[in-house]
Amino acid sequence: MKRLIVDYKKLTPNLLKRLTEKFPDGYGDDDIITFDDHHNQTIEAVEVKTDDAIYLVKVNSKLHYTMTNFDSDNFAVNDLGNVIVETDDIENKKEE
Repeated sequence: MKRLIVDYKKLTPNLLKRLTEKFPDGYGDDDIITFDDHHNQTIEAVEVKTDDAIYLVKVNSKLHYTMTNFDSDNFAVNDLGNVIVETDDIENKKEE
């Protein structure tokens, strides 16, 4: 089984749907896995399993925003098939 580390920018609609189904109320500290990558940087991620892979999705405020605002019936994807998230809203909320 493949094990992949994924940033929120690279989430496919299917993976994002699985993530929001697994954590409908958001993820907590107990759900976060911490490890060092091959660059010796500490990574925090949540785990999502599919039939063919285990994904570790990097945790940050933009992931939380993406999960909270994901509408599985109405979303846009880029040319690579990744969900497009408007991050301007995140930046505007930080400034307020």
